[in-house]
Amino acid sequence: MTDMELDNPPAALEACADEPIRIPGSIQPHGLLMTLAEPDLTIMQVSANSLEVLGLPPDLLLGQSLITVLGDTQLRSLRHGLEDLDGDDNEPLVLTLNGRIFDGLLHRHQQVLILELERVRPAVVDQQKLIARALRRMQAAKTLEALYQVSVSEIQALTGYDRVMIYRFEDEGHGQVIGEALAPDMAPYLGHFFPASDIPPQARELYRSNWIRVIPDARYKPVLILPTLRPDTLQPLDLSFAVLRSVSPWHCEYLQNMGVRSSMSISLLKDDMLWGLITCGNRLPLEVPHELRIACKSIGQLLSMQISMLEDLDTRRQQSQKAVLVDQLVAAMAGAAHDVLEGLINNPEELMALTGATGAAVLIGHQLHLFGECPSIKEIRVLYRWVRQQGKGIFYSTSLGLEFPPALAYQGVASGMLGFTLPKPVDNAVMWFREEVKATIEWSGNPDKNADQPTSGPRRLHPRLSFEIWKQQVEGTCRRWSSGDLYAVENLRRSALENDLSRQVQREHQAVRERDDLVAVVSHDLRTPMTIITLQCGVMQNMVVVDDSKASRRMGSAIDTMRQATSRMNTLLDDLLDTSKLEAGRYSVTLHITDANVMLEQICTILSPLAAAKHIEFAYRAQDNLTILADPDRLFQVFSNLLGNALKFTPMTGKIDISAERVNDDVVFTVRDTGAGISPEQLPYVFDRYWASREGNPTGSGLGLYISHGIVEAHGGRMWVQSELGHGSTFSFSIPVPRVV
Repeated sequence: MTDMELDNPPAALEACADEPIRIPGSIQPHGLLMTLAEPDLTIMQVSANSLEVLGLPPDLLLGQSLITVLGDTQLRSLRHGLEDLDGDDNEPLVLTLNGRIFDGLLHRHQQVLILELERVRPAVVDQQKLIARALRRMQAAKTLEALYQVSVSEIQALTGYDRVMIYRFEDEGHGQVIGEALAPDMAPYLGHFFPASDIPPQARELYRSNWIRVIPDARYKPVLILPTLRPDTLQPLDLSFAVLRSVSPWHCEYLQNMGVRSSMSISLLKDDMLWGLITCGNRLPLEVPHELRIACKSIGQLLSMQISMLEDLDTRRQQSQKAVLVDQLVAAMAGAAHDVLEGLINNPEELMALTGATGAAVLIGHQLHLFGECPSIKEIRVLYRWVRQQGKGIFYSTSLGLEFPPALAYQGVASGMLGFTLPKPVDNAVMWFREEVKATIEWSGNPDKNADQPTSGPRRLHPRLSFEIWKQQVEGTCRRWSSGDLYAVENLRRSALENDLSRQVQREHQAVRERDDLVAVVSHDLRTPMTIITLQCGVMQNMVVVDDSKASRRMGSAIDTMRQATSRMNTLLDDLLDTSKLEAGRYSVTLHITDANVMLEQICTILSPLAAAKHIEFAYRAQDNLTILADPDRLFQVFSNLLGNALKFTPMTGKIDISAERVNDDVVFTVRDTGAGISPEQLPYVFDRYWASREGNPTGSGLGLYISHGIVEAHGGRMWVQSELGHGSTFSFSIPVPRVV
């Protein structure tokens, strides 16, 4: 550690948080560790105390097979244990070495087998009886508080530690002692808080991955592992899951400053996350046998399950209590005339009771409605813009001023805020506020002095020296939002979203219906005058004197123009009606078993004269006996559109081919032309509404291909196009064949 880090406590603490605690290169001296190469079980590394433990120095063990230490019988027992070894879990076995009985612990980690030996200690209490009583009392606990107290009392009776605490991690990172059993002459820590820096993140991760951790004597001298690096990888040995792993000198000094000589920690997990710890401490060295540690591990696992179960029960109870209020507010939103949030305005008591708030605000567009004790309208609008920027549907805080500094100005009425926004183009939000609750927190030592320097001796970084009660006056915070509060707000927001979406769909359907009605009325009202105009054009045509005079030719041309325009208008009206039906999902076809060959022949007979007039080669071919399930009138409309476009855009002396063939369960119809083709940029849009298929096509409505595509889909088929600019286009569509029952 550098002098700069010593002059900068935060940097020093960060350096300690990065300490390589997984690869200390040493173990605690109450056991022995070996690493073994499989499958021959050759000893690659061994702790330096092998002479003391086994009567053999390290240099005589390294490179030897484990059989030289265990013998044939015990080696077979060890190999049997390897069959049940699972990942990083320890597999226990009992071994007799050098006239002593050892607990042997096996685990694999990072492709190496690790064997740890701890000397078996005789039991001083009736362990089985105490374990059975502990489990029985824990299962009988009905509340979390009772469960905590039973757990610490039973572990203290089982192990003999002076102090046993349950330590719960808070959302902010620090921890609080929520259960404690201790010797009569010790100062209590119950209710005290410990700073987050007492347990760095990497230490927390080790606690999460290991159920139990023991230090029999914090004043131990570490025993080196020889050689220092693994011979197979030339990397330090990772001892993350080793029971004997040496601990940080920082942690040992921390324990001594706390008045603890030996310790044991049992992890408490919830949803695979570190929820808290059972921490045990003793003023004298204390070695807990492996068998007893296994019992404590079982208690920790049971306590973890019991905590999860009771917390879940408490959450469900809160949810049940909130359900009635949620239902009332949801019904009010459903009955609102315009915006869904308007339904909350007439129910302020229920709205505030939903979260136990002291104030609430409902924002609907430019209108802001306030209830109870709230910040000012201007302050809430500024707060709303900041909440919106967070990008969360639901936002909550118990110390709003810390996250949003402008809120410090009104922390008396709104130290806490819980609220939701809706994804709408207008401002929409509901916000609940809680008033400030000033409190005094008791810390076990000043949380801001974790790097105290001793008054004498060499200058180096130390863990904090004092654990005396340090009281902190906390301001700008509110009572914590419960899981029931969050559940109720989530439900209310989800219902608001569903109700709002339903209203939007209804509005869109109503708009579609009104548009369809308008199109139908306009179409009906226009058809009569269009028919009259067509008839009058015929009458006028008959009245025109047939001669070669200029006036006669001009009159005939004008009448033809009127008839063509009227025809295009009728076609456009038909297209608009079809488009309206397609978009409303009301386009229907009447399906019949149809002879595709006959239908195709009829279509080509009708259109052949038009092709001949432009000197376009027109041909069709079809497989024999093609039968489809189709509405012939609608398919004629599709062919009329495709062939009409082909005739329109294929130059004189060009060519148009029509084909039909069976492909699996469909008949595929194809119309090919040798026209100008469609550019690659336009191809993705040819079936869109109002797409103009070519430049110089002023007579097209842009709806023909869109409607044709919809007709084919209504038949259960699909339509696609291929085209090459300057070489023509190929339109294809499929129609299902009748199924044989």
